[in-house]
Amino acid sequence: MVEHKVTCPLCEAMCGLRVQVSQGRVEGIRANRDDVWSRGHLCPKGASLNHIHTDPDRLRRPLVRRPDGGHTEVSWDDAFAEAERVLRPVLDTDGAGALTVYVGNPVAHNHALATHIGALIGFAQAAGMQAYYSPGTVDQWPLNVVGTLVFGTMWNAPIPDLPRTDHLMILGANPSASQGSMLSAPDIMGLLADIAVRGRVVVVDPRRTQTARRASEWVPIQPGTDALLLFAILRTLHENGWVRRPEHLRDRVVGLDDVIALAEPFTPERVGPVTGVAPATIRRLAEELARADNPVLYSRIGACTQEFGTLATWLVFVINTALGALDRAGGAVFPKAPVWSPMFTKPPDQDGEGWQFGRFHSRVRGAPEVLGQYPIGCLAEEIDTPGPGRLRALITVAGNPAVSAPGAGRLASALTRLDAMIAIDNWLNETTRHAHVILPGLSPLERSHIDDLYWMYSVASCVKWSDAVFEPEPDRPGEWELLIRLGGAMFGTPVGEVDVTALDDLYVGGLIATMSVLPRNPLTGCDAEALLRALPDHGPKRLADLGIRVGPWGDRFGENPDGLTLAKVREHPDGIRLAELEGGRLDESVCTPSGKVELFHARLADDVPRLAARLERPKPPMVLVSRRHLRSNNSWLHNVPSLMRGRDRCTLLIHPDDAARIGLADGQPARVSTSEGTVTVAAEVSDEMMPGVVSLPHGWGHGLHGTQLATANAHPGVNNNLLNPIDVIDVPSNTHAVNGVPCQVRAAEPGAETSDERLAASI
Repeated sequence: MVEHKVTCPLCEAMCGLRVQVSQGRVEGIRANRDDVWSRGHLCPKGASLNHIHTDPDRLRRPLVRRPDGGHTEVSWDDAFAEAERVLRPVLDTDGAGALTVYVGNPVAHNHALATHIGALIGFAQAAGMQAYYSPGTVDQWPLNVVGTLVFGTMWNAPIPDLPRTDHLMILGANPSASQGSMLSAPDIMGLLADIAVRGRVVVVDPRRTQTARRASEWVPIQPGTDALLLFAILRTLHENGWVRRPEHLRDRVVGLDDVIALAEPFTPERVGPVTGVAPATIRRLAEELARADNPVLYSRIGACTQEFGTLATWLVFVINTALGALDRAGGAVFPKAPVWSPMFTKPPDQDGEGWQFGRFHSRVRGAPEVLGQYPIGCLAEEIDTPGPGRLRALITVAGNPAVSAPGAGRLASALTRLDAMIAIDNWLNETTRHAHVILPGLSPLERSHIDDLYWMYSVASCVKWSDAVFEPEPDRPGEWELLIRLGGAMFGTPVGEVDVTALDDLYVGGLIATMSVLPRNPLTGCDAEALLRALPDHGPKRLADLGIRVGPWGDRFGENPDGLTLAKVREHPDGIRLAELEGGRLDESVCTPSGKVELFHARLADDVPRLAARLERPKPPMVLVSRRHLRSNNSWLHNVPSLMRGRDRCTLLIHPDDAARIGLADGQPARVSTSEGTVTVAAEVSDEMMPGVVSLPHGWGHGLHGTQLATANAHPGVNNNLLNPIDVIDVPSNTHAVNGVPCQVRAAEPGAETSDERLAASI
């Protein structure tokens, strides 16, 4: 029996595991109590890694699409040849402007994809591709926009100091299911329990989630109105003289008074009837925050993916500043990531001192780009609308937009119209079934791993490296090589003839050279050629070594002889714990043009009148929100049998009063309709929902023709993105509002099966 110590790559908790292997097979997976970070914490997802590895539906060889629409397994050479056959006519005729890339969420959990997705996108943009797409615009783009404007870069934002806070207000987050989102902590629910003992945890959410059940207080709120509540809290703090202006923030923050002035119209009495939170409760919430020694607010996806997601996200940081909690122990503090990544800096395509938005616009609806992307809801219309500039080619990387994108019915139809679709993906799923070529990557146990992004949001500074548990077959290319091949093809080289090593040198060398001439990053002033010579490996291992060596504890290529390198990190299979959270890091963390926290921006303030108009809008009789589950991760773990056990999780949660009014019984099929479409789904009557709000989980809608997902297809559920419209947008961030969608619910005919009616009609 051989034991391997690895880090689970499936979510942001980064738990350490012990994988026991005998005769080439996993005999068991258990928590690693010696892991310096997770110290024995483990969730069901980590224990399922072997099920993912051995999944008979996981692709090991490439697939190409047959004329009848099915797929056939082929050799790698034949797959590269087919990719060239379908891709080259598009590039030769219309150029890279007729192509786009979709980057899925699993990229952030796969070091090989995360390090080299920039090669594909960068080479494609150099060849003429405009925007690319991702789930960011139906996920967390408001946080990225606020981080960009307020703190200086799109992945820069302080986190709540969970070990030391005594009053935590959570909005639109459910750590019991997510294990933390842009807030990495082992056993986060244990940390929340500790806070509740020494103070209070208040959860603001339309659903009494498991997090809310364990909190000190649950505050139900009408979906989409978080920004109104937060403005009222800010106004209450100001009118009572509770705004703190501590010495450590003096001359380091600008714009607080300007934002406070914007809060003037949003009295508790005005916003109370709209939010569903009584004015007296709003005033009490504000006073409790003001009276606490170490208060802090935290918001996540539920706050982002609503009509005013950017304002809500922004106001969390504004109130943390008004409470004096910013950059203060027990408040909102900046972690110190041990591994540097280029994503932590301002990219070279942003001219001038500030960030630029709307540098180009989408062809069909004229949507402005935000951080290089259009709303994902634009993708279908850019494919199926005739005319010059139509998208004819799509490369998807570990993504399933046919399930995860609003307006999914139209997108499923649009994908059939592509002249070239190439997918880097391990499964034949609802999206990749339309691909001309599918190039599979490796299983989580076949690849090495190191986290970089999530240490930017962690409650301690650690670094851990995992070697692959199993060596892949000799002819299997790594995902990074596939990205390099497709990127190299943009300049005329056939896919199968791309010199991967040479192009990787060009990519990494260019990255170092570019960063070396940009200000305020660890590579500023470095000799690019010397650094490249000092990094002999290729692929993700080389970039991991670079990130460690120029990070805050790195050896800086000999300048700090006792510093870290990848080789030194690999000597510590349980990881290295380097530092705990601390305040006082604002000056080194903030990189805005002024060097200060810039709370006020016209891009944000200009959206306040739209929010004010929300106060006059009639309340819809029923609205729809999304949800997720601990055993799920969007759509990509539904084919794991061990995670799909138990009762049906794809149900419509509805309050008993609403169910009685509609005449809907528990377990009975409900017909849910929005302006976008209609689905039929089993009702689950529960008082965990506030009245007037129903909830349907995202990531479902399996069981479609042409997919190869035995377990998922046996539990198909319905696709909630058949109900989410593409035209309700959070303006500053281009994010689709998928929480607070007006809907109608009625009882379906007895015996009606659950169905994705619009999608079924489009296939």
